[in-house]
Order: sequence, then C-alpha cells, then structure tokens
Amino acid sequence: MEVKLDKQYPLDVDADRAWALLSDLKATAECMPGAQILEQLSDTSYKGAVKIKVGPAVAQFGGTVDVIETSAETKTVVLRGKGADKGGSSASMDLSAAIAVDPANANHCVLNGSAAVIVNGKFAQFGGRMMVQVSEMILAQFVENFRQTALTLPTAGDASAPASAPDGADGAPAAPVTPASPRVAVDKEINGLSIVWSLVKSWWQGIFGASR
Repeated sequence: MEVKLDKQYPLDVDADRAWALLSDLKATAECMPGAQILEQLSDTSYKGAVKIKVGPAVAQFGGTVDVIETSAETKTVVLRGKGADKGGSSASMDLSAAIAVDPANANHCVLNGSAAVIVNGKFAQFGGRMMVQVSEMILAQFVENFRQTALTLPTAGDASAPASAPDGADGAPAAPVTPASPRVAVDKEINGLSIVWSLVKSWWQGIFGASR
C-alpha cells in the first residue's frame, strides 16, 4: 500500500538556521520521534532504527537511509529510506524536504515536504486513510521538534559576536551579550497512545460513515 503526503509547515525561525539543521542528517534524525542514526556507512548512506512504543508493546524497525540529493542553493534534501521489523512488515519512503524563505518576515520560513511511503505486512491492513492520519500526526510531532531545535542554533550574528564586550570609554562595563538559547528537550518517542487513538477514531468514523 502506498501513501503520499505533500505538506507545508510555517516555522518561526529564519531560513539559515532551519537549513543548517535540515542539511545535518544526524541532527535532523534526532528530531524524528523514535528515530536514531546508528552508523554511517558512507558519505551518503546511514544505518538507522525507528522504535514505536504503545504501552508495554514495542515495535522496532531497522534499515538504511540514503541521501539522494543535497542542494544548498535551493535548501533542498532528498532522502530514501527503507526498513523492516522481525515480524515481516516492511516500509520504504522517498522524501523531499526544502526550506523556503518567507519574503514577508526574515525571521520566519516554511518547511516544505513531500513523501511517498510504501508499507507491507500488518501495517498495510489499517488502510490508506488511517495511514495518512498517523503519518501526518508523526510529521507534526517531528516538525515541532525540528522547530524547537532550530531555534537553539546560533544566528549568523551570534556566531560572529564576541563572548564579552569591551569596557566603554568611561571605564564602565558595556552591556552584556545575550547568550544563545539553551538546548530544548524534544520528544524522543513516537506518541503511541495518540497513534492508537487516531486509529480507533478512524475506525469508528468508518463504521458510522458506512451505516448512513
């Protein structure tokens, strides 16, 4: 079964910091709930894992992520990932993500993403509509983690600013330099309970919709 997504997420962070994060696959993976980069296989290929926890049950997917294209000029990254679990289920994804400058506000940008996901095995039985809802929920969780992490990165001005300002002409200390924001903790696990609720809600909607 194949699911296609095409989403736009406005971010309250400038395009340069958003691109600095997006172009770092390991850092970006840290923003994806449940995802982890385990090993770098080559300059463009990585071994990784995704864990989904719902109460006491845990599903673990292992696989690879390949960087197909990276363009600093267009602030675009194209990735291809594939993996499987021990139960025989498998999934693959072609993902294109790009950072677009907000012409109305230099401190804002837009994260554009399109993905084609193919799932086989037990996850395919949920159906296309449920898979879309679950995928959108996971992406929303990822985007919030991405936004929080990007905001902690130094701006171009912060990077060139001295650690402390020199004293003024009258010997009085100059105004202190504001330190960069502390790193914000992000959600590291996929919200399994929310996934279950999304599936149950879709199931009930399907029943009542079919009975009309």
